[in-house]
Amino acid sequence: MPRLPDESDEEHDLLDEGRRRARRILHGFIDFAFQGNVLEIAFGLIIASMFTALITSLVSDIMLPPLSVLLPLNKNLEEKFAVLQAGPHRPAEGGYNTLKQAQDDGAVVMAYGFFLNRLLNFMGVGCSLYGLAALYQYFSQDPIIKHTGCG
Repeated sequence: MPRLPDESDEEHDLLDEGRRRARRILHGFIDFAFQGNVLEIAFGLIIASMFTALITSLVSDIMLPPLSVLLPLNKNLEEKFAVLQAGPHRPAEGGYNTLKQAQDDGAVVMAYGFFLNRLLNFMGVGCSLYGLAALYQYFSQDPIIKHTGCG
C-alpha cells in the first residue's frame, strides 16, 4: 500500500522557524526596554506624577482652605457650583447643600469651584516646573541654545 510522505521534517522546520522568530522578538523587546533612554523616561514620568500629586495636594489642602476662609465663600472652593436645572427631588428649602447631592439628584450643574481648583492646580504645577527648569538652567554648565531659521 502506498504511504504518504513523512511530514515530520517539515513540521520540525516550521517549529524551528517559529522559535527563531519568537526569540528575535523577545530579544528585540529586551534591547528596547532596557535602553538607557527608555529607563530614564520611565523614571522621569514616575517622578513627574509624584511631583504633580505633591503640588496638587499643596494647592488643594494647604493653599485653598485659607483662601476659602479669607473670602466669603462659606464652603471649600471645590464645593462651589451653580444649578442650571434642578433635579426631580430638589429640596424645597435652600436647594442642594453639596455638589454630590445635586449630581446624585440628576441636576444639571456648573461646577465652577471644581474647575477653579483644577485651574489653580495646573498653574501651581506649571509655575513649579518653570521654577525647577530655571534653577536647572542657572546651575547647569550647558547653555540652552535656541535654534533660528536659515537665511
